[in-house]
Amino acid sequence: MNTPADGTAEHAHTTAWIASVLRSRIAAGELTPGSKLSEEPLCAALGVSRNTLRQAFTTLAGESIVTRIPNRGVFVASPGVEEVREIYRVRRMIEPAAVLWGELTPGVLDELEAIVQRAQQAKDSGSVPDMADANQALHGAVVALTGSASLQELMDRVLAEMRLVFYTMASAPDFHSHYVDRNVMLVKHLRAGERQEAAEGLRAYLDEAEAELLAHLGAGRDSHSGIRQQAG
Repeated sequence: MNTPADGTAEHAHTTAWIASVLRSRIAAGELTPGSKLSEEPLCAALGVSRNTLRQAFTTLAGESIVTRIPNRGVFVASPGVEEVREIYRVRRMIEPAAVLWGELTPGVLDELEAIVQRAQQAKDSGSVPDMADANQALHGAVVALTGSASLQELMDRVLAEMRLVFYTMASAPDFHSHYVDRNVMLVKHLRAGERQEAAEGLRAYLDEAEAELLAHLGAGRDSHSGIRQQAG
C-alpha cells in the first residue's frame, strides 16, 4: 500500500505525463486552436481520473496552451499578441545561446542537415504542414544542443504554443517557405564552425518572424509605435 507521500509523488508524475502527452499532440498539430478537450474520452484514452486530468489542464492553462471557459469546458488556446511576444522573448534568449555554446558533434550536424533537407522537400512539394513540422523539429534540435533537460522541457512548451501560432498564418501559406532557406543557412554556418554568424542570423530570423506574426495579428503598428516611443 502506498504511503501518502508515495501517492502524491505518483500523482504528480501522472499529472506531468498527461500534460506532456497533450502538449506533444498540440505541438504535432493533432489538436488545433479552439478544439474542446472533453474530459470523458480523454480520461478513458489515458486511463486517468477526472481529477488528475483537471490538474494537468491547470498546468497547461498556466502555460497559455489551453483556456478554461466557465460552464463550457477546456479548449486549446488561440494565442494572441502578448503570447507571441512572450514566445519570442524566450526563443531569443535560448536559441542563439544554444548555437553559440551547445555541443556540436558530426552526428548532431547530420541530424540538423536531415531536418533541413526534409524542409526543402516539403517546400518543393508545397506542403505547409510538413514545412511546419520540419521547422519545429529543427528548433527543438537546436535547443537540444545545450544538453539541458530543463531547457528542452521549456522548449517543448514553446513549440506547443508555436504550433498554435502557426494556425493563425493559415491565410499566409508562404510564411514557412521563406524561412526554409534561412534554416538551411543556419545549418551551413554550424557545419563550417561559424557559430557567431549562425547566432546572429538566428537572432535576425527570430526578429523577422515575430514582426511578421505581429503584423498578421494586427499588432504591427502598435509594436513599432512602442519601439519609437521607447527610443525617444
